[in-house]
Amino acid sequence: MATTKKLISMDENLAKELENIAKILGTTQSEIIEKALDFYFDYIDGLIAEKVSKDIKEGKIKVKKADEVFKELGIDV
Repeated sequence: MATTKKLISMDENLAKELENIAKILGTTQSEIIEKALDFYFDYIDGLIAEKVSKDIKEGKIKVKKADEVFKELGIDV
């Protein structure tokens, strides 16, 4: 997988905690941040799914059957 560099700013206390945890675990700060973001994004996916479900129930999002979509797009299945 390709790697991309990002420059981030964070609270000084959070930065010190990150540095200490990395030393204790014998890993890099980048690895901790990457794992933390991955964990957080999994959590956010759940929140998004709940919001979409709520919006469907409230009629804010219309759901169509797959065969209707295929027909509109001219896809023969």
